[in-house]
Amino acid sequence: MTERLSRLRRMREQALAGGGSARIEQQHAKGKLTARERLAILLDEASFQELGALATHQSTEFGMERHKVPGDGIITGFGKINGRRVAVFAQDFTVLGGSFSEVQSHKISRIQDLALESGIPLIGLNDSGGARVQEGVRSLAAYGEVFLRNVMASGVIPQISLIMGPCAGGAVYSPALTDFTIMVDGTSNMFLTGPEIVRTVTGEDVDAETLGGAAVHNSRSGVAQFSAPSEHAALALAKTLLSYLPQNNNDDPPQVTPHDSPDRMDESLNTIVPADDGEAYDMRDVLDRVFDTESVLEVHPDFAPNAIVAFARLDGHSVGIVANQPMVMAGALDLDGSDKIARFITLCDMFNIPLVTFVDCPGYLPGVEQEHSGVIRHGAKIIYAYCQATVPKISVVTRKAIGGSYVAMSSKQMNNDIAFAWPSAQIAVMGAEGAARLLNRQALKEAEDPAALEAEFIADYREKFFNPYRAADLGQIDEVIEPRETRARLIRSLEVLQTKVQTSLPKKHGLFPV
Repeated sequence: MTERLSRLRRMREQALAGGGSARIEQQHAKGKLTARERLAILLDEASFQELGALATHQSTEFGMERHKVPGDGIITGFGKINGRRVAVFAQDFTVLGGSFSEVQSHKISRIQDLALESGIPLIGLNDSGGARVQEGVRSLAAYGEVFLRNVMASGVIPQISLIMGPCAGGAVYSPALTDFTIMVDGTSNMFLTGPEIVRTVTGEDVDAETLGGAAVHNSRSGVAQFSAPSEHAALALAKTLLSYLPQNNNDDPPQVTPHDSPDRMDESLNTIVPADDGEAYDMRDVLDRVFDTESVLEVHPDFAPNAIVAFARLDGHSVGIVANQPMVMAGALDLDGSDKIARFITLCDMFNIPLVTFVDCPGYLPGVEQEHSGVIRHGAKIIYAYCQATVPKISVVTRKAIGGSYVAMSSKQMNNDIAFAWPSAQIAVMGAEGAARLLNRQALKEAEDPAALEAEFIADYREKFFNPYRAADLGQIDEVIEPRETRARLIRSLEVLQTKVQTSLPKKHGLFPV
């Protein structure tokens, strides 16, 4: 028995050592932590229960029998984050470059199954050179096992991916199938084909950072939702993000003890919207003044900046925010902005997080490029997502709600529960200038002074339609409120709506306008 215990201890020591001290030093030299160091930061102290620590590959091709390390380059198990149970896996780059193997697949699949059965979030730390070439098609098939479970877990438990190093080839699809992807500036990248293959096939000379770095995927492709300046910051961000999410789709979002009065009013909100329609203001200033102090966590902050999506808290309760950003493109909706909003609405609905929408939108962005690129199809995603969502939905029109954007942005017809508007709201079919010309075309043709008459028509149209009162008369707006009252009104509304009964039609699923 003593001999067997000694053997077990030696194997455990090997697993803890990863690829050895030389490989660990190389990892540190790149400014990167080891897999176990990352887990120690992410999880509560002494909470980690490892599974599969002694698993090794059984490959004998290409001399692989000489490269067996307990754990096979992946650490999997359970732990706690701020007292909440989570499942985790972390690829160990010090062992065979963290290359994805059949054993890695078995271990990740096992922890995915257990997370789903237990109803707890799954967090993956990715740091791998890609599929293990020595295993051939076995490593490719292994990806499929993980992808399947990503899809099965989608909408049931939160899935968060942290890209802590390279993530290449088929490996990128697993993070893309999860709810959130966090990348580290300068040391993480994602791409289907690396710089060398790109150079060979297309002749383009590009480095890994330019091809698939954190900046690229956070601002251009939209593949990642967050970037962090360091690994420590990325791990801290994952903890913060988790604090807004429930354990699973049968739980309510977590509530924290509020340190902000529910009746707080900010007088500056009454003057935050400029009198000049053409003058922009920062919607983030509105959100910071309405929601619990320092609780706004923006998602996708660098992608499609004309739209804002974020988590926040109202009287300690987790909520999702969708808002137009007048500082960028006047808040108009475009292809990327539509995708960003629709995805976030669907995500909040999956996890029972109420939605609050702030509307200041002149419409969908016009232009040949937008039309040819499918702005109709992309714009329809917002409509579909709002109509499908069964969580409490409240809207606040702060200024412009023009044309189709009024309907799309959580209007009454999109199954919105409560619609507020500020006195500055402008709810109309189209802009005043265009409407005046369209409605008075003949009169303007015959006028002696068309410019003066047009100005008169524009002023008349603004007086009649560029206010929230006509919409309130027709019941499309529930109440016009003072901006400073917004916080208190939202809190009281959500208090009533928290017991909203969710209903759905008997169908397999609809056709989302992808």
